[in-house]
Formats: sequence, structure tokens, C-alpha cells
Amino acid sequence: MIIQVQREIAGRTLLLETGRVAKQAHGAVTVRYGDSMVLATAVRDKPRAGIDFFPLTVDYREKTYSAGRIPGGYFKREGRPSEKEILTMRQVDRPVRPLFPDGYRDDIQIMISVLSADETNDPDIISMIGAFAALAISPIPWNGPLGAVRIGRIAGKMVINPSYEELEQSTLNLVVAGSRGAILMVEGGAKEEPEEVILEALDLAQEIIRQVIDLVDELIQKCNVQKIAFEAPSVNESLLKELREKCAEPVRQAALEADKSERNRAMEALVDSVVEQYVGEEEDPEKADEIKSLMEKLEKEIVRGIIVRDRRRVDGRALDEVRPISIEIDLLPKVHGSALFTRGQTQSLAATTLGTTSDEQRIDTLLGEAKKHFMLHYNFPPFCVGESRPIRGPGRREIGHGVLAERAIASVLPSEEEFPYTIRIVSDILESNGSSSMATVCAGCLSLMDAGVPIKEPVAGIAMGLIKEGSEVRVLSDILGLEDHLGDMDFKVTGTRKGITAFQMDLKIEGVDRGTMGKALEQARAGRLLILDKMQEKMPQPRAELKPFAPRIDILHIPVAKIGAVVGPGGKVIRSIIQETGVKIDIEDDGRCIIASADGEAMRRARELVEYYSAEVEIGKIYEGKVVRTESYGAFVQILPGQDGLVHISHLAEHRVERTEDVVRVGDVIPVKVIDITEQGKVDLSLKLARREIEGTTEQYEARDREREASRPKQDRGDRDRGRPSHRSDRGRPGGRDRRDRRR
Repeated sequence: MIIQVQREIAGRTLLLETGRVAKQAHGAVTVRYGDSMVLATAVRDKPRAGIDFFPLTVDYREKTYSAGRIPGGYFKREGRPSEKEILTMRQVDRPVRPLFPDGYRDDIQIMISVLSADETNDPDIISMIGAFAALAISPIPWNGPLGAVRIGRIAGKMVINPSYEELEQSTLNLVVAGSRGAILMVEGGAKEEPEEVILEALDLAQEIIRQVIDLVDELIQKCNVQKIAFEAPSVNESLLKELREKCAEPVRQAALEADKSERNRAMEALVDSVVEQYVGEEEDPEKADEIKSLMEKLEKEIVRGIIVRDRRRVDGRALDEVRPISIEIDLLPKVHGSALFTRGQTQSLAATTLGTTSDEQRIDTLLGEAKKHFMLHYNFPPFCVGESRPIRGPGRREIGHGVLAERAIASVLPSEEEFPYTIRIVSDILESNGSSSMATVCAGCLSLMDAGVPIKEPVAGIAMGLIKEGSEVRVLSDILGLEDHLGDMDFKVTGTRKGITAFQMDLKIEGVDRGTMGKALEQARAGRLLILDKMQEKMPQPRAELKPFAPRIDILHIPVAKIGAVVGPGGKVIRSIIQETGVKIDIEDDGRCIIASADGEAMRRARELVEYYSAEVEIGKIYEGKVVRTESYGAFVQILPGQDGLVHISHLAEHRVERTEDVVRVGDVIPVKVIDITEQGKVDLSLKLARREIEGTTEQYEARDREREASRPKQDRGDRDRGRPSHRSDRGRPGGRDRRDRRR
């Protein structure tokens, strides 16, 4: 049976349907909004033996047929997920995961396919709604439903689910997911918006989320959902009580070790000793796992208790205190810009590289090919946390952190017209103990300033945490990895002194109220300003000049009609210029020619050559030209690539010339002056006028011509040579102009 529910949201109909397709999935929902449509499915499988984690997998794939396109590349089919697809997977996973029961170990897979994509509505929001609805109508135990919405801000007004076109004008782009009473996940960016605007956007998002949940609830009721009963594994309370009495103080002492490595070693040694004490020589892995699980639970109780009751952190800091910061600039001698940012035991080495338009990233999207002139790539090698594991390319976490940092910095970059470079930042995390993505923002911004990129304002980032025990709530600034792991919130905020540029929040509890959110934002602002002070103490403003080995860029505009002349047949001309000068040249379709090189003399020579090949003939200008053909009536001279002109025989010399070859021959290089360009584009040249000008005898000859004119009988003046040759068809014919010239 096909079941449909629908509701109007932001002037468009949101339609949810189940029962038509994918009926063997445990939950399947198609969602349509405008002409965008997705299929979301949720499937449960038996738990894998021996795992101690919840195996949830989220996959989101954009089918190019949905936009009426065929994929690029050799194989012509969709391959590995794109950055956009990975980000959408994370946006689904993060709010969904906390709502599964504690101890649940069934294999859960959520798959979302984009079936139709219009040019208005981004399918990521309806993909989130589809995943939430598919889980809600499935028998899988899950404490939903949830809703999702995108909030923009144009000309000071909030916009619900803005279109692609509207987002280009928007100063805010927040993707929000939540329950009926609380926000669970936020992802997005802003153009230096104040904290009050973010709170206003979250309030509006909560209203729309309730409307979406109402629609999902209607679908649930029509589907008559029956959830699988699940009971969390019971905790051995007596053993936990015993461990609490014996180990509370040793756990507390281990947890209060300020150094992460020392803390981990102390805790591991304590757990091993307890396991040895209770298990002994018996081979009882289940008992050992139980002891380890209870010790982890005890550690969580004690660490959270220290924060809530004692209002202090495991490393001794106050709740709103930021770890010590150190900054080094220009650390790498040959890169275009570099910075090492260290905050506590988190360290990011960022390097900025400048390139030209040919270095832009080309992306195959549902709407066609797109280009990126700014990229930030984040790497998290295993040594940064003292681990050893294979390197298999960036994972979803690394891609997500890189995009967050990229979004944080993008809004302060100069426009392409102001700074016509492609910019790439690479952040290598060399040490990590919490908030490495925010260290990336700080290091990346400093490396841009070291490279001489004229950013509008410096950007800093800080990660906030939350511990909630009953009615007691503690907001933590600049959280450690342990506080992230054992806490209830990971809330990252980046921005300038003026406002927020990026925002990401994940919760492990069912939500926080507006007052707590406001406090967290204000505390984050104070921490951000402190970090900005430290950054600007070291680097007050971007360097005035690029590094000596960074490419300089010279931009000139050539006529579109001349692009072919500069490129040459098969690229022959432009390759010869590059080979001769060693520069890099990119020519855009609008005639913009970008020359890049660290060698100023090479750039000057390349510009001369480009100007030569792209030049247009100017009346009155003298050119060095090569004689390419001679005729009885004159010589054809190439003055520019692909551009010939005629020197009429009467303009070869001051005296009367009988034969063209008496003055010039094919292959001669001569100076010629452009004296006319006809409506048909034919060019008239003069050798004698060019030589007059070069020799500085123009006035002398003009005076002589005036005297001759004055002494000539009036009736003969109409037959004189006026010095302006023509391309009329009587040239060279018997009785034509050439014969008149010979009579004279």
C-alpha cells in the first residue's frame, strides 16, 4: 500500500511517500521537494560477533541521471563519493547516532540516493529528512523522529531552505537538525554574523523542524510502526560499586595527569592491574572486557564529577580558560607561506601555496562542472596521537574537518579580481589533544598572512564542550580530547572580531536549551578574541609583499578574436612563449590572460610576446614588418601575426619606383607606417612615411610637398598622388592607377 503525507514549507510542498519502492528494506521513504527527489532506506542486520561499538553506516550518493547528465571520466559511471556526498553523509550520521539505545550493536545501514535534482533545491536537506523518516517507520529501535532545515539570511531577513541562487547572496548558510524540543546538530558558515543572528536562525530552524516532525509523525501513524524491543545489557552494579570503592582515588589521580600521554599510560596501567587482580591467570576474555568497560564507566563518572562539582578541568584549567598558545611564522624556507600553531598539546603546521587559474580544482557536480580557487586540505597522521596504522587516504572525518576550516577562512579572502591566485592550504596535524580543526583554522589563517594574501580580517576558532548532570550544566572552553570523548557536546565556532564565519555542533544528549546555547556562544566569543590577540601579537597583518619565490601574476586583456592568434595552431604559439620565458600562462574565454612567474624579467618578456601576438593594427603607428609577397603595384608586408598590409609602389620611396623589387624583396624586414584601414579591414602601409618619421625629416618633406603643391598649375592638382593608396580593383591593370603613376 502506498502511503503519502505532505505539507507546505517555505512555499514549496514537502512530500513523503512509502510503499511504492524498496519494499524489502526495513524502512524506505521517498522525499520530494520542488523537483528534487531522494530515496532513503534503513536496514538492520544481525550484530557482528565480538564488537564493542555501534556499527552504523550512512551512504549518500548523487546519481548524475537525476540532473540529466552523464558522468565525466573514462568509465562514465559514478565512482568514489565526492566531497559533497561525504559531507551529506556526516550531516545524516551525526544527529542520528545519539538516538540509538546504549549498548545497541545491530548492524545498521542508511542509504540515500538522489533520484531527481532540480536547479533550485539542494537534495541534502530532504536526504536528511528521508533518513530520519526511514528510521522512524522501520522496526529498528531509535528514539526519533527528527527534522532538518537550511536557514539563510539575505538583506537582513531569514530565508527558509534558500535556493542555490539565493545562497549566493546569503550571509548565512546553516544546516540544522533537531528533535521537537532541541537542536542536535548544526553545520554551516556565515559572513561575520554576530552571535545574536545565529541564535535567531536557530530559533527559526526549531520552528520549521517541528513542522517537519509533525509530517513524519503523520507518516508513522499511517504506517502503524511496531519497534523491536531492546534492552540495554545490564550493568554489574555490585562489581561497579566494588571498583568504585577500590579504584576511585587511583582513577582520579590518573585522570588529573596534565599530560595526555602520561594520563593514558597511568590509566592503562591501572586498568591492566585491575584486570589482573580480578581475572588472574584465568583465560576469561568476557570477564576482562567487563572489567575494562566498568573502569571506563568509572573514569567517565569521576572526570565529569571533577568538572561539575569542583568546577575545574583534568589539566587544572578553569572552565573558560584557553590552553597556552605558541606561534611560529615563516617556518618552512621554500613554501609561499607557513605557520606552526600550538595550543596545549594540539599542533597544526599549515602551508599556503599560490597558483594560477590552471591550478583551480574542477569538480563534477549534479549541476555541471564547478571550479574552486580556494582549497584547504586537512591531514591527521596516526603519529599525532601516538598510534600506528596504514595510510589509506583522507577519511570522512578528515574531509569534514578540512571543509569546516575552509568554510571558516573563505569569507575573509580577497576577491579573485583583487587577488587573482588559486590558493591551497594544507594543514598537517603534528600533535592532537582536542580541537585540531580549530588549530587548523588559526594556523591556516596565519600561513595566508605569511604568504602576503590580503585577507580582510584574521580568523580564529575554538571548540567548546558541555557537561550536563541533572540540572547542573558546565560549558567548557577549548576542550581536550578526553573532555570531547566523555562530554555531551562538541561545539566548534570560528570567526573574526566582527562575527562568526563557521559553526558546527554535535550533541550526545537530547538537546540543550536556548540559554545554554547563548552562554556557550558568548564564552566561545571571549575565547576566540583571546586567540586572535595572540595571533595578531605575532602577525599583526598580512605581509605587504609575496615571498621572492612565490609567483607574481600579471593580467592583461586581449581581444577575444585574438585568442586564437596567441594560442596558435595546436597551441604552437603559446607553447613557444612558455618555452622561451619559462612562465605560466592561462587564457580565459573572456580574453583575460594571466601570466605567472617568480622571475620579473621573464614576465615582462612574456607580456611583450603576448601583446605582440594579440595586438590590433593602429593607424599612425610604425611597425617592423616582413615582406611576404611582391607585386607590380607594391609589396605585402606582415606587420603582426596573421596581419598583412600593402605598401603601394608609390609609398616605397621618395623617388619614383619602376619595379617593386628595386626597393624591397621577399624576406626583407622594413619599417612601415599604417596610413589607413579600410572598412573591409585592409591595411594601407607606407615605407617612405615611416622612414621620414624615423629619420626626423617629416617636417622637411612636408614643407617641400607644400611648395610643390603651391607651384603646380591648378588644373594639374587634381591628378597628384595624394599619398593615400587604395585597394580598388584597378590596381595593376593597364590604364589603371599604376599606369597613371608611371606617367608621372
